[in-house]
Amino acid sequence: MPFENQLLVYVLLALLTALVISFLMTPVVKTFAYKVGAIDVPKDERRMHKVPIPRLGGLAIFIGFMVSILLFLDIRGNPQMQSILLGAVVIVVLGVVDDIMALPALLKFVVQIVAALIPATHGVRILAFSNPNIFSDNLYWVLGNLSIPVTVLWIVAITNSVNLIDGLDGLANGVSAISATTMLVIAMMASEAQVAVVMAALVGASVGFMPYNLNPAKMFMGDTGATFLGYILATMSIQGLFKYYAVISFVVPFLILGLPIFDTAFAFIRRIAHGQSPMHADRSHIHHRLIDMGLNQKQAVATLYVISAILGLSAVVLTTGGEQKAMLLFAALCIVAVVAARVVFPKEVKEELREELHEELEGLREHGHHSEDKPDEKKEEES
Repeated sequence: MPFENQLLVYVLLALLTALVISFLMTPVVKTFAYKVGAIDVPKDERRMHKVPIPRLGGLAIFIGFMVSILLFLDIRGNPQMQSILLGAVVIVVLGVVDDIMALPALLKFVVQIVAALIPATHGVRILAFSNPNIFSDNLYWVLGNLSIPVTVLWIVAITNSVNLIDGLDGLANGVSAISATTMLVIAMMASEAQVAVVMAALVGASVGFMPYNLNPAKMFMGDTGATFLGYILATMSIQGLFKYYAVISFVVPFLILGLPIFDTAFAFIRRIAHGQSPMHADRSHIHHRLIDMGLNQKQAVATLYVISAILGLSAVVLTTGGEQKAMLLFAALCIVAVVAARVVFPKEVKEELREELHEELEGLREHGHHSEDKPDEKKEEES
């Protein structure tokens, strides 16, 4: 059997296995979540759900992923892959504990650094990336001694970026599945079997959990799932994208993971500008803003899925067709997406704006009535 056909079979089997196991394990994990008290109770306006919903769904994703990896990927004699999986176990254990009992942010941050150091010290490193300065004579930035710190920063940043966009039903899970699918396609084109099988397992595990996570969600994946997905995407982007696409490595991972990266960067800048801690939770993420614009949860999630898919497709074209084709495709798809949004969502947005305008007018009228009443009251008091 040719290598390409054999790889395709392994990829399909890995994807289907992870999907089935993740789907079947979710009800089991849901029962476990109720027993240990891993329940998300809506306590503030940031929560979009109205009733308590069990967390820990990420545990089902992790189980489906791990079973598939152990069946279809030989990790013996592969210290880099072993270190990635060991770090994933650390991340998942941290997530499970955090979903049961809220842990301090500093403690979680320290454990995430430890988890990132495991693969970083076993060869999973960003050694160099292309120089974004097109006027420079140096094509690459060789990191040297900064390799491990930059790698750890990348892993921890992406891990938390995916966690931060986990604010609507199915959002983080779907965006991660789209990003993993993009990396899977690129790995298949480059005939990178290890990266392809891992990404196939991640896509399958995410899709298997999706029926329980779409709006209205029956279960959340919690920090367990969001941080796990972010961690695997971050580490495997180093194994695949930074390693095999050095010439454009500065751009490709940022395109694939563009949505969580932008949302996190925007959130940090916004909080610092307001004099708040960068880790301070608020209700100004991209998905919150779409909801405030008048979209419902399903529409907001679909919009962000489309954006993530556009970025992913642009990354695929960039690795195969070059920068010019990728830029033209990206611009064309953005125009199509804007036009489609105006066609699909105008009614809902207009109705929302009409309701808000009506409420404001009613408020002004009431204020005007109160203002007219006050002089009469003064006259009565004087008389």
